[in-house]
Amino acid sequence: MLRFDSIGHVLGQFLLFLALAMTIPILYGLLSSSGPLLPLLISLFICAAAGGLLTVLLPRPARELRSREALLLVTVTWVFVTLFGSLPLYFSPEFPSFADAFFEAASGFSASGATVLGDVEQLGKPVLFWRCLTHWFGGMGIILLGVAVLPILGHGGASLYRAEFSGSTSEKLKPRVTQTALALWKVYLGLSIASYLSLRWAGMNNFDALCHTFSVMGTGGFSSRSASVAGFQNPAVEYTIIVFMFLGGVSMILHYRLWLEHRPLTVLANAQLRAYAGILLIAGIVATVLLRFHNGYAWEPAVRAGFFQVTSITTTSGLVTDDFELWHPLGQMLLLGLMFVGGCTGSTSGGLKVARLMLLTKVIYRELKRMVERHGVFAVRLGERVIPESTIQSLLNLVYIAATVIVSASLLLASMGVDPLTSLTASIAAVFNIGPAFGGVGPIENYGWMPAGAKWVLSFCMIAGRLEFYSALVLLTPGFWRK
Repeated sequence: MLRFDSIGHVLGQFLLFLALAMTIPILYGLLSSSGPLLPLLISLFICAAAGGLLTVLLPRPARELRSREALLLVTVTWVFVTLFGSLPLYFSPEFPSFADAFFEAASGFSASGATVLGDVEQLGKPVLFWRCLTHWFGGMGIILLGVAVLPILGHGGASLYRAEFSGSTSEKLKPRVTQTALALWKVYLGLSIASYLSLRWAGMNNFDALCHTFSVMGTGGFSSRSASVAGFQNPAVEYTIIVFMFLGGVSMILHYRLWLEHRPLTVLANAQLRAYAGILLIAGIVATVLLRFHNGYAWEPAVRAGFFQVTSITTTSGLVTDDFELWHPLGQMLLLGLMFVGGCTGSTSGGLKVARLMLLTKVIYRELKRMVERHGVFAVRLGERVIPESTIQSLLNLVYIAATVIVSASLLLASMGVDPLTSLTASIAAVFNIGPAFGGVGPIENYGWMPAGAKWVLSFCMIAGRLEFYSALVLLTPGFWRK
């Protein structure tokens, strides 16, 4: 039987941590004397009160959380963190409805970057700071952060770690899950500091560098400018962000191997990393050539714009320097295809992930070989490792679920009056946590014009996609709730 009281107690711990996180933009606002603090102060009080009540009134888990309880807690935590994390936005006059505020928070914590705002600069700086900070927390994973810093998760930390990454690779670097989580967060923090210092060196001011560090390292698309990175008109900033978007799409495990274990040969030998870099290089060259000869760009701006948008879409960052809806149709189709790719498994990127696409290609090739040699036995390998059939089946299930969710969301949006191109690409962008898409939600548009129902559908897609579907959709099965 599910222990709802124990789940509620741990949820309370997460809400208390979220309240603590809200003090960061409040402190920034106090130190810089910039913008209203009331939306954040009210939200902090509500969040702390709710978390405190759950923690005090409900009993601490007496033993480790079981798998079903961990799955329920992960989904409930993401929903409630998004719910309470949307309060500073809801209490800001720039968000006309709760649907808008929840959508923006879901986009933030899922590191999607889709926004309902047409004029980002109208937000007060403390709330704008919080909006970008949600990318940083959500990019690496709320649960992974909790496993690292909340002592209560000694009761079920391993179950929660597996549950949040149920559709992905959850390799352990250390004997204990808590140590693994701490190690990954150290790498993440180190890369974030490097990104901030690099952006400052490139010419950004302190506030913009912080906001874009949160977004770039979380591979999200929120910016402190309405025109996104294009608003800075600074090539050094754009090249710097290209580098850190690329690093954000690399597995944190590989970063750990490189920066802390000093094993560069192991990292360079990684088949997924080589494929990831190869995809970006080839796609970037194609985009550059199209911009040079079709759009008439000079070579340097073509290289910069081409590689920026290719890297942004592939890593699901969603930052923008160019209106790609004006590109050659082949360039637009290239970006649409890259929306499905994503970064490496174990990175902050969304998408299907490069390793899965490599594995899917090998599975298709094996089936073709079986058609020719019907009695042959063929193993599927990724690098030197033989992939078990259970992993292959899980991959095929994930692809089917993703396709089903995209089609279902597209139909729901179309039923609300959204045009077909926007319905389809907005659903893809939400499921794979990308942000900008095509049609009415292109790189220079926003999601604010959509009906409230469409925003709720896309909010679900962003959270389910961030959890890679399994943790969220398993709750819809009758068997999950049986004793």
